[in-house]
This record gives sequence, structure tokens and C-alpha cells, in this order.
Amino acid sequence: YARVWIPDPEEVWKSAELLKDYKQGDKVIQLRLEEGKELEYCLDPKTKELPPLRNPDILVGENDLTALSYLHEPAVLHNLKVRFIDSKLIYTYCGNHSPLLHHHGIFYIMGNVDAHILVINMFLCFRDERNQSIIVSGESGAGKTVSAKYAMRYFATVSGSASEANVEEKVLASNPIMESIGNAKTTRNDNSSRFGKYIEIGFDKRYRIIGANMRTYLLEKSRVVFQAEEERNYHIFYQLCASAALPEFKTLRLGNANYFHYTKQGGSPVIDGIDDAKEMVHTRQACSLLGINDSHQMGIFRILAGILHLGNVGFTSRDADSCTIPHKHEPLTIFCDLMGVEYQEMSHWLCHRKLATASETYIKPISKLQAINARDALAKHIYAKLFNWIVDHVNKALHSTVKQHSFIGVLDIYGFETFEINSFEQFCINYANEKLQQQFNMHVFKLEQEEYMKEQIPWTLIDFYDNQPCINLIEAKLGILDLLDEECKMPKGSDDSWAQKLYNTHLKKCALFEKPRMSNKAFIIQHFADKVEYQCEGFLEKNKDTVYEEQIKVLKSSKFKMLSELFQDEEKALSPTSATPSGRTLLSRTAVKPAKARPGQASKEHKKTVGHQFRNSLHLLMETLNATTPHYVRCIKPNDFKFPFTFDEKRAVQQLRACGVLETIRISAAGFPSRWTYQEFFSRYRVLMKQKDVLSDRKQTCKNLLEKLILDKDKYQFGKTKIFFRAGQVAYLEKIRADKLRVACIRIQKTIRGWLMRKKYLRMRKAAITIQRYVRGYQARCYAKFLRRTRAAILIQKFQRMYVVRKRYHLMRAATIVLQSLLRGYIARNKYQRMLREHKAIIIQKHVRGWLARVRYRRSLKAIVYLQCCYRRMMAKRELKKLKIEARSVERYKKLNIGMENKIMQLQRKVDEQVNAPRVNGQKSLIILGSQDASCSHFGIIYLVTETMEKKLVEETKQLELDLNDERLRYQNLLNEFSRLEERYEDLKDEVNLMVVSGLKDSKIMCCLWTRQELESENKKLKNELNELQKALLEKSSPEVTAPGAPAYRVLLDQLTSVSEELDVRKEEVLILRSQLVSQKEAIQPKVSNSLQIQSLQDYHMLNEDGELWLVYEGLKQTNRLLESQLQSQKKSHDNELEALRGEMQSLKEENNRQQQLLAQNLQLPPEARIEASLQHEITRLTNENLDLMEQLEKQDKTVRKLKKQLKVFAKKIGELEVGQMENISPGQIIDEPIRPVNIPRKEKDFQGMLEYKKDDEPKLVKNLILDLKPRGVAVNLIPGLPAYILFMCVRHADYLNDDQKVRSLLTSTINGIKKVLKKRGDDFETVSFWLSNTCRFLHCLKQYSGEEGFMKHNTPRQNEHCLTNFDLAEYRQVLSDLAIQIYQQLVRVLENILQPMIVSGMLEHETIQGVSGVKPPGLRKRTSSIADEGTYTLDSIIRQLNTFHSVMCQHGMDPELIKQVVKQTFYITGAVTLNNLLLRKDMCSWSKGMQIRYNVSQLEEWLRDKNLMNSGAKETLEPLIQAAQLLQVKKKTDEDAEAICSMCNALTTAQIVKVLNLYTPVNEFEERVSISFIRTIQMRLRDRKDSPQLLMDAKHIFPVTFPFNPSSLALETIQIPASLGLAFISRV
Repeated sequence: YARVWIPDPEEVWKSAELLKDYKQGDKVIQLRLEEGKELEYCLDPKTKELPPLRNPDILVGENDLTALSYLHEPAVLHNLKVRFIDSKLIYTYCGNHSPLLHHHGIFYIMGNVDAHILVINMFLCFRDERNQSIIVSGESGAGKTVSAKYAMRYFATVSGSASEANVEEKVLASNPIMESIGNAKTTRNDNSSRFGKYIEIGFDKRYRIIGANMRTYLLEKSRVVFQAEEERNYHIFYQLCASAALPEFKTLRLGNANYFHYTKQGGSPVIDGIDDAKEMVHTRQACSLLGINDSHQMGIFRILAGILHLGNVGFTSRDADSCTIPHKHEPLTIFCDLMGVEYQEMSHWLCHRKLATASETYIKPISKLQAINARDALAKHIYAKLFNWIVDHVNKALHSTVKQHSFIGVLDIYGFETFEINSFEQFCINYANEKLQQQFNMHVFKLEQEEYMKEQIPWTLIDFYDNQPCINLIEAKLGILDLLDEECKMPKGSDDSWAQKLYNTHLKKCALFEKPRMSNKAFIIQHFADKVEYQCEGFLEKNKDTVYEEQIKVLKSSKFKMLSELFQDEEKALSPTSATPSGRTLLSRTAVKPAKARPGQASKEHKKTVGHQFRNSLHLLMETLNATTPHYVRCIKPNDFKFPFTFDEKRAVQQLRACGVLETIRISAAGFPSRWTYQEFFSRYRVLMKQKDVLSDRKQTCKNLLEKLILDKDKYQFGKTKIFFRAGQVAYLEKIRADKLRVACIRIQKTIRGWLMRKKYLRMRKAAITIQRYVRGYQARCYAKFLRRTRAAILIQKFQRMYVVRKRYHLMRAATIVLQSLLRGYIARNKYQRMLREHKAIIIQKHVRGWLARVRYRRSLKAIVYLQCCYRRMMAKRELKKLKIEARSVERYKKLNIGMENKIMQLQRKVDEQVNAPRVNGQKSLIILGSQDASCSHFGIIYLVTETMEKKLVEETKQLELDLNDERLRYQNLLNEFSRLEERYEDLKDEVNLMVVSGLKDSKIMCCLWTRQELESENKKLKNELNELQKALLEKSSPEVTAPGAPAYRVLLDQLTSVSEELDVRKEEVLILRSQLVSQKEAIQPKVSNSLQIQSLQDYHMLNEDGELWLVYEGLKQTNRLLESQLQSQKKSHDNELEALRGEMQSLKEENNRQQQLLAQNLQLPPEARIEASLQHEITRLTNENLDLMEQLEKQDKTVRKLKKQLKVFAKKIGELEVGQMENISPGQIIDEPIRPVNIPRKEKDFQGMLEYKKDDEPKLVKNLILDLKPRGVAVNLIPGLPAYILFMCVRHADYLNDDQKVRSLLTSTINGIKKVLKKRGDDFETVSFWLSNTCRFLHCLKQYSGEEGFMKHNTPRQNEHCLTNFDLAEYRQVLSDLAIQIYQQLVRVLENILQPMIVSGMLEHETIQGVSGVKPPGLRKRTSSIADEGTYTLDSIIRQLNTFHSVMCQHGMDPELIKQVVKQTFYITGAVTLNNLLLRKDMCSWSKGMQIRYNVSQLEEWLRDKNLMNSGAKETLEPLIQAAQLLQVKKKTDEDAEAICSMCNALTTAQIVKVLNLYTPVNEFEERVSISFIRTIQMRLRDRKDSPQLLMDAKHIFPVTFPFNPSSLALETIQIPASLGLAFISRV
């Protein structure tokens, strides 16, 4: 339904909505107000006018009121309110007007662009060359003065001056002067203009300011002598009082404003926020700028001070008709001194007046009241004269001698006024507004009519309100002003008689004149804005100009020159001032268009009434405005309380009615208010056209566009040069244009903002990463500091507690010994007294025999031990020499080759058997091919045999791979155990040294015995593991593989047998050692005396003086190393056999494919062709086999030549060694001799990729390159694996020198140094990763440059020149491989420790997909983890940690294959821990949790894809977890579901599947528990599956690691040694 406006006593108009459609004849309308209240609105029975309709919301707040669909009073009022209150907009157009709200006032200006007070000035400055006028009107406090001030400031700023006189500054300087003498504080405005003014600003042809002129109207003189409550006099008086303390103002004898009668009546001498003293400074500066010198300024201030003192003059009544002034009255004395007049004359004429008749003149005393009125009239007259004088001087200062081309006038005049009591002032003001409204109507109508006629468009004259009858009523012959002047001339004229004349003349003849019903002294005039009732009382007195001439003559005779000038110029003025008791003075323009003076004119002008003068001034103003192009500003005051942005509807609508805005809007909207030239329209709306719509004829182009955009042709008209639009059409076109531009602007903004946001994001991301780096570094340092402090505290506590306990123990021991000694002494003495004689000889014999036995035993033991040492040393040297000769002999290599030849022959025989079998079958098939009936069956048999062989080969290969992994795993476990034993030995060794230092001799012996027992138990353990390994190999191997003829495991069994025999030998040595220790223990039992204890300790040292215990432990270590080397050789042989079998399998596959193709081809051929094709195929196959055998023969020849070459080298070395031993060369010479080849001449800077160092610098090299090296600095700044390259280059130099001691020492120190670093910083992932990478790189370098053909094929010719020439380091390669395995296992442990706290929280507990988990079932609660802050980890934490691991390993240059194995182990740990926790937690077994787990696993898979690690086998380790998540999500009801589960969960054991189904707990409504019957069905289906009954996965399981050969392309000669490593003592060779 529609919305309407209804009258309201409070808000003037209220908005309501129709509840029911209106029908013709309805007397009542059903409405609902905005607050929800419903009411019935009764229509006027006479007029039957419907309430005005409300505009749609889209039009509310329009910039131009004429664009509103419905133009009426409520619509205009509401639009202004919305713009002012909601949008805080203080400017609004109304056709030719624009309401403007400013501070607490509304202004109206003209124009067609965004409303602003400065817009009209832009139009004025650039229009045609006609003179312009701005008419500003409104109530007091509405903002007229501010609006006019803005306009003048704009002209002065934009135009500038045409000379160097700075005229624009003078124009602006006139404002503070006129405000100080013409503005005052009222109840409505703190700076209210109490006069009207019209300022003409002149311009030259270039539109630069050349001068200005000012005319004033109706100065409110009554304010000089009277102010209402809360009001002030003119500002200049308060500025004088505030500056009274200045030295130049001392003669004025001023004081506080509350001292003077003329400034204290309002009771508000101060304005908030205004400093009158500062304002006085601004006023004086403005006067100086306008050419008013200091003497004239002081004259002005002197006259103003005299007016203040005149107001303090008091009168004393002598009787009812006379009064007097006290003698020497101080205020009057000061006034006379300041004015330069005689005291007696002024005091006399203030109390008397002169009456002149035709014959004589009388002097009559006046009463006190009349004297006060005469005093006040004199003060007002003096101020008015001074005001005129200042205006004249301002105009003189602004006057220009340059010819004026045009001017712009600014009229700041009062608006229509109506009060409860309206008098002569309101009559004159409303008369002036009637004239201005008539001029406005004529201007608007005339412009519209001329424009339409000029453009030749159809036009109907608009009927508008014409206020000419009202003007005639006021100013025509026998009008109100004529009757008033006539009554003033009557001797006994009065207000009552004048009222009667008005009634008799106009009451029944003029419809605009009315008489009030209840009064005979008032009349009503129907003005254009409203009806106004005027009270006749005071009209005559205010129209007359009553000033006592005697007082004026006294002032004219003043000695004060400036004062006499004020009154002498009265007759010379064109329009002299006339004062009225009402307090307003009419001032005509001065110095602008002066009329010719005629004799006697001055006296006649002096007798004119105020009304007559005001009418003449209005006529002159109208002539000026009609000669210019006027522009209107209507100022409306929104409230009477000076509140900002507070809208009083009653006051606003009262002013809207008074200023005639609605009539103006109606006139503008009835025609075509908007118009454009064709070129302007084309330029403006070119964006709405397409390229094909643009024609050469601009007029036709615009017509075509308008026909498309505006369908209603009545909304626009085409003129000769312009296009005319109805109201609102331009806004519609602007909206279309703005929408199109907005789309383009949005696109540009989108792109720019996106770019800015991306830059901002990148900056923020970079800053965040930097902050994170520093924060994490700080946290790590703090954590390290905490760990160091904790460790230090523990050490301090340990030693402190040890000290306390030891001290207590010593005290107790000393006390015990004292007691024991006393007690034993007492018993011994008693026994001694009893048995002294009986046992004396026995005691002597015992001591003698014991001493002799000990001496004999010590001698025998010493001799035996010495002989053992000598013999063992001799045997060891012989064995060492024998091993060295054997290692260099050719027979050893022949034996090795014999074994290899046997293996090759066995493999060749096996291959021949597998190849001959299908060949025999093929020959048989060729014979049978003769008969076509049996051909198909023969090929079927061949295909079945081939398929059976392929399956068998695949199964054997898989079995071999599984056995190889098991053997590798067992070997690495043994290696790990050996590493643990070695660490234990180091710890025991340290403890032994500590006990030796502390002097605890008994504890040392016990420790040695305990060490022996530990070694014995470890030997038993190793032997048991080897036996288990042998049994497992015998049990698990297939019959074909474990058969006696199988070469893969026969060698392994032989090696295990030899190992067992070696262990038996070691066991016997341990038993011998045990017997020796037992005998020593019995021999060194603690004796009673200290001498015996010392002797026993010496015996123990004598027992171990040659390090027998250490030799035993070294023997055990050698045994372990032998076992490791045997296992490694076994692994190598198995790998070789596996590769050979794979090659055989591949060749058999290819042979099978060829056979199938041949058979398929033969089936399509005739019988004769089949036989021929078979023979051809057989010939081809035999040829290929011959070629393969020839290649093998060539390889064997190469091997024989290589072995012969090595044999020659070894024979030469053996001869040199024997010659050296015969000549007894000293060790120093042996060490120095190999260095001689270094001095061989070579080219400058031709480096050989070697590093030279001295033997003494080896510890320093190890310390700087291994022990003290920081992995992070090397990873960031240097090439990966640099320490490994440096060590290998040092080894190369030692090999080049043929110094086996140096090579052995360097490699041993390197391995021990790496072990020390890992023992010290084994918990740091970066350290472990760094040394794993460098160890592998060192191992690869030893292989790459070993000289073996299998490794050399990957090298460049230059790299092959760098191969080792003198030593075979295969044994050290095995040791380094074992070390790499140990480092890898330690790396896995570090990874596990870091990831362990994150896995459960990130994979299970954290909700990666929000909202999936739903509501947990009752009875379930979240378990508290034993790890602190586990809840803080998420899946992102795990992925970030994985990224950290991967980036660190890549930075360290770790082999890609090794990285894949680490990632596979990491994913296995993650999957195992997650699955184990899932199997132990009931709250995690739900459908939603299965979805969470599956999503988390997919994120891990995505990480693998991002890192290109999908082929690492890591994904397969997560298969049990993936199947468990799928098991939680699949349907679990029917038998088909059970079958699907059994086929899907092949990676889970039966126990795990049943456990998940039992723990499954529904969380949401659509889930159900798994029934018992379904679980039993699953168990029945899985009963035949052979899997482990273990429920949980082994999270500690470590996959066997391999180190594939990865050669380096880096040339050794190009490697530079950074100075940061501190290796200046080594040099490049």
C-alpha cells in the first residue's frame, strides 16, 4: 500500500501507511503510523483533499528537490531533515535555490551540480559577461553573514588582484571591521548582523578584482542604548573595554564593561570562546590595511568611548516637567572632554529643548524621562554618523581608478519575519522581502520564457503567484506608506486615526488587507509567505526622525575635528541618514552612481520620513538587481538553541513558508529545469554510446541515444542548440553513467587492492617468518641454557650427596674400626696370656712358611707371565707378517677367483638347465607340428610350462628378497648390540680410571672381575644369537635355496660354522682367564695388617702389568669385527646372487615372450613354413648365446690382466719391504721416505685433488673438522659433504705417499672422532643427520676412487686419475658402512623421540575437519596424555616437523635413497603409534574419527607427493592405519559387508580387526553399534588366515638400511678450503 503524510501538532507532518485501498466517496482512511499505531484519518468534507503522498525511499535525500516525484511541503521538509540529520549534508538544491544547512543554519543556493556555497561562485566567475548578484536572506542566526563571507573569500582567493595593492586582502579585511561595528550577540546568534549590506566586487576583463563598494541598510541603532536579557551591544564597545589597559587608551578613561550602562544591560558581557582583546587587535589590523591611519583610529575609539560615558550621565528631577544634571558630573565631564564641547551647553540642552513658532522661539525644560530619551537619541545619532563615516572610508579604500568591466554583488539582507507583536520594523522588512520575491519570480519566469522561445520548443505559460497586489497595497498611491506619511504631517496625527484611515481606504476594497476581530489598533496583510498582523502603536513615531537640533549644533561646534566632520557632511550626502525612535537607520548607498545635486535638495531630503527613504532605497536596489543576473541563497535556521545538527520541524516549516521555496520548486519543476547543449551532452554521455552509435552529426547522435535511454518523449525536448529535460531526467542519465563508470572503477579498485593486499601479505609473511626465526632461536637458546643448568645442578647434587655419604661412611667406619680394635685387642691379649707358651712356636712357623710360599709364588707368577708375553708377542708378529704376505700374494686372489668361478659355473649350469627345458619341449613340439591335429595341444603345453617356470622364478625371487632383508636386519641388530657393548666398555674404562685415581683399590679389583663376567655373558649372548640365526636360516629357507648345491647359503653356513669355532676358542680363553682371576682373588684376600693389603695390591698390578685384561677385551672386539665382516661378505654375495637371478628372470621373460610370439606366428603359417621358421629362430638364439659367452670371456680376460698387474705391484712392494727390513732402516726414515715423490716438478697450480698435512697435525685436523664443527654453518654456507671430501683428499695424499701408518691412523681417528661427536650430541637431529650424510659421502668416495671397475665406470677420465694406487681400503669401507648403520639407527631414535609427543594429538585427537566429530556419547571422556602439552599439537605440527627433517637432510646433501628410507621409517613409526593408540582408546573408534584419520593420512600422502617421495615405500607403511580408518567408515551389518571387510583389511591382523569392531562406538544418530553376530561372522571368515596373534604393532621396529652407491660429479681439484674451518695447516697438492 501507499504511504502518505498527515498533519501532526508536534512534528508538523507524520508518515503513515495505508491499510486499505481508498475508494471514491470514502470519508475515512485507515492508516498505520511508523511506530505501529493504527488510526482513522477523516477527510475534509468540504475540500475532500487526500493527504499528500510520500516519495519512494530511493528518492529520499535527493540533492535537488525538483527531482522528487511529489513536491509538496512535507516532502521538502522530510528531504531536508534526512540530508541534515542522517547524511550531515548542509546543502540542497531547489531548482534555482538550494537549502544549505551550515553549523546551526540552513542555506539555499543555486546551481545544478553538488550543492555547496562555493558552487554558485564558480558559476558566477565563468558565465557570460553580465553583472552577477548573490542574494542571501534568512532569519537572524541562520547563517547569512557566514555565507556572504565565504562567497567574498572565494572571490578573493580565486580571482586575485589586478595590481600590487592586494585589493583582495582589503576586501576580506572589510569583514572584521563591519562585524565589530555592526554585529552583536543576540539570543539567537553570537555574531548576529544588525544591518543589511550589499557589496559590489568589481572585476576587470580578466576577471581579477580591482575594487569593491558597500551599501548598508537598516542599522539597528536601538541596540546602542538598550539590550535585552542575554544579549550584548555591538562588539566594538566590549573590545574597547577589554583593551582599556593599553597605554594609548589611557586617555579614554575606560573601565570594565559592567561599569557602563550601555554595555551591562544584557547581563552577558562575555561570549564563550571569544577573546575581545584579540578581536580588537584584528580590528585595528584591518583598519590599517584599509588605509585608516592611527589618528583616525584613535578618533573613532574616542567617539565610541564618549558614547559609553554619555550613557552613564544621570538626571535629577526638580519637578514633574523639569530636571537637572549634577554640577561637575563626572561622566558628562569626560564626554565633553572627549567630544571637545562645552560642558555648560551640553548639560543645558540635555535638559531643555527649543520650540519655534511663526513669530518667536521658546526654550522649554523637559522631564527626566524625556531627557533620558533625548540622551539616548543623541547617542544613537552619533553612532549612526560614525557608522556612515567608517563605511565611507572603507569604500574609499576599496575604490579603484581602473575602469570596471563587471561586478558581482553580494546582498546580505534579512528574511521574512513574523512575531507575536509586529511593528514598523517587521513591516519594512516584509515590504523589502515582497519586492525581492517579486523580482525573483519575474527573473525566474522571464529566464524560462526567453530560453524556451529562443530554442523554439513548445511551451505553455506557467501560472504562478504574483505578489504585485500586495506591493501596490504598501507603496501605491493612497497605500499604507502614503497614508502613514500623510498622518505624520498632520499636527495632531496619531496611530489610532491612521488605523481608521486604513480601514476606511482598504478594508473592503483590497482582499489582501484585513482587520482583526478583537482590535481596532491593528491590521492584517496577506503577504506571499503568510498573513502578518501589525500593531499600529508606534508607527508614527518610528516613521518620523525626531532629533533635537540644539544638541546637534553643539556637536557641530566641537573642537574635535573628526566629530565636526561627521555632522558637516550630513548635507552633502546623497541619501542622508534619518533616525527613528525604533532604533533602525536606513543607509543608502554611497559613492555608487551618484545623482546630480539640485539646489534645495538637502533640506527636502532631510524632511523625508523613514518609510519614504526606505521605499526609495528599495527601488534603487531593485534597479541594481534587475541590471544583473541574480542568484539566491535562502538561509533557514533549524533550531533556536544554537545546537548543531538538531532539526526543529516547526521552525523549519515556518521559514520554508516565509521564503517561498515551495513556489520556486513548483515553477522550476513545471518546465524543463535541466538543459544541455548537444556538444556538452555528447561529451558527458559518450560513455553510454557504442562506437557504431557515434555519427558525424552530434545532434542526431544525441537524439538516437535519448530515444534508447528515455522512452517517454514528454520528458525531454530538442531545441535548436540545446536539449531540455524535465525534472529528474538528468539525474536518471547521471545514474546510468555513474553505474557504468562505477563498474569500471570497481574493476580497477579490485585489481589495485588485490595487488596491495598481496604486497601487504608478503611483507607480513616475511616479517612473521623473521619473528618466528628469532623467537624460536631465543626459545632454543633458553631451553639449552635450562638443560645446561639442570645438568650442572644434578652434577652438583650428585657430588654433594656423595661427599655427605662418604663422610658419614668414613666416620662410621673409623668408629667401627676403633671398636673392633679395642674388642679384638682385649680378646687377643687374654688369649695371648693363656696360649703364649703353647702357640709361640706355631705362630713363628706360620709366618715363616707363609712368607716363603709367597716369595716362591711371586717369582713363579712373574716368570710365567713374562714368558707368556714374550711368546704371544712373537706369535703375534709372525701371524701379522704371515697375513701381510698372504694379503699381497697372488694365491689369495686365485682362491677368491676359484670360488667365484665355481659360483659362476653353478649359475651358468642352472641357467642352462632352465633354458634347455623349454628348448627340449620346443624340439618336441617341432616334431609334433607335422600333424596338424596335435599342434594346438603342443603349444598349450609349452605355454603352461613357461607360465609355471615364471611363477616359480617369481616365488624364488620374493623368497630371496625376504631372506636378504631378514639377514640384513639381524646383521644390523648385531651391529647395534656391538655398538652398545663398545659404549659400555668405554664407560667401564672411565670408571676404572676414576677408581685408580681415587685410590679405591678393593673396588677396582671387584670392577675388573665384574667386567670379566660382563664380557663372558656378552660372548654367550652373541653365540646364542648366531645359533638362532643359523637355525632360522635352516628352517625358513626353501628346499631349493637351502639345498647342498645352492651357492647362496652354503657359503653363509660355512662362515657361521667358522664363527662358532672362533667363539669356542674365545670361550676357552675366557675360562682360562676366569681360573687365573679366581686364583688371584684367593691370593689377594684382604689381610689383617696394612702391609698385607699393600702387598696384595702389588700382586694385582703385577698380574695385569702387561694389560692381559685389555688384551682379552681386544680379542673379543676382534671376534665381533670378524663376525661383522663375515656377515657383510655374506650380504654382498647374496646381493650379487639376487641381481644375477633377477637378470636371469628378465632374460627368461624375454625368451618366453619371444617363444609366444613365435608360436603365434607359426600357427598362422603352413606346416612347411612353420618348420623353417622354427629352425631360423633356433639359429638366432644360439648365435645370441655365443655372443654372450664371448662377452663373458672378454670380461674374464680383463680381470686376469688386472690381477696380473696388481700381482706385479704387490711383488715389488714385498721386495722393497724385505730390503728395508734387512737394512734396519729407522722408523723416522721409513715415515719420511714416501714424501719424496711430492718434490717431483709439476706445472704451477695444477692441483691433484689431494691435501697435505703433517703427522703431528692429525689431532688438530680431527678437532677442527669433526669435534668442533657446527653443522648449521656448514649446511648453510658450504657445499654439502665438504668434511668428507677433505678427509678423503687427506687419505689420497697418504695413499700417494704410500704411508700405511698415516692412512690407518687418519681413518681410525676419523671414525673415533665421529663416534665422540655422536656420543656427545647424539640427541641433536642436525648433528646426527650431518654426520650420517658425511659418513655416507666418505664411504662413496672410498668406493668411487677405489680403482674397481664396477665403481670407475661412473667417473670422468679426470676422476679416474685420482683413484687410490697403493692401498685397498675395503676393510675400512666395511667399518664405515657399520658406522653409517649405527648413525642411521641413532637418527631414527632421535626422530622417534621428537615425533612421539605429536603423533597421538595430531593424528587422533585434533579435529582437522571442524564439525565432523559431533557430540561425544555419554560416558566417554578425553583421556589425559602423559606427555605435557600434547593437546597443543596438530597435524600441521607434524607436517611442519616433517618439512624440517626433510629440509635439514636436503641441506646436508644426504643421498636421495637414504632420505627415502628415513621417511619410510618415520611414516612407519607414525602409523604404528597411531594404530596402537586407536586400538587402546574406545573414544577414538567412531565413523567421524575414521574420516578424520583418513583425511590426516591423505594430508601425509599429499606431503609425500609434494616432496616426490611416493616411491619411497612410506605410503605402504600407513596401509594398516588406512584400513583401520576404512573399517570404521564401512557398513557393518550384512554378510556382504563382512566379506568386503575381510578382503579389504589384508594388512590388519584378525585380532586388530576384532578389536576395532568391539571398540566401535556410535557418536551421531545415524551410527549403530556392531552386533556380536557380525563380529563372530568376521572371526569365522578369518580363522584360516595365518597371521600374528599380536594386537599391537612393534613401534620400535627399524627397517634394514642400505647405502646404494652414489658417485659424486664434483672434481676434487676444484674444492676450496674455507678459512672458517681453521685448516690453515693443510695445503692443496
